[in-house]
Amino acid sequence: MTPRRKRLLVVLGILGGVAASVSLAVMASRENIMFYFDPSQVVAGKAPLAKRFRIGGMVVKGSVERKPGDIEVRFVLTDFAHEVPVEYSGVLPDLFREGQGIIAHGTMNAQGAFVADEVLAKHDEKYMPPEVAASLKNKTAAAAAVRPIT
Repeated sequence: MTPRRKRLLVVLGILGGVAASVSLAVMASRENIMFYFDPSQVVAGKAPLAKRFRIGGMVVKGSVERKPGDIEVRFVLTDFAHEVPVEYSGVLPDLFREGQGIIAHGTMNAQGAFVADEVLAKHDEKYMPPEVAASLKNKTAAAAAVRPIT
């Protein structure tokens, strides 16, 4: 075997190793990616049923239900166009309140409720997660465009 052929085989081996590493990294990252959906997209059926995703919106005032002494809580998220019921079992963040913006991670169940395994609340009085702010801005602008002028 000539030195030129040996170099070619070494280069091809290195390229093959790099290609295998990149493909494994891409496959691993696909499983860890979580997409964001707003309540309107979830109601329209655009959210996956069997995969984890993030949902964000405002907690509807008067919708938080909990049994005394239990860590299970139910509430409703809205983007002011549609509402999605959320079920969560765990300790809610201290900043979680009705009328506040939140993002929850989880999956949809067969009854059409979002089952959250993590709930994230805003940091301070002026902060809202960027995805929630953009979604609410689009929904309120669309609702204003549909209303008749009186």
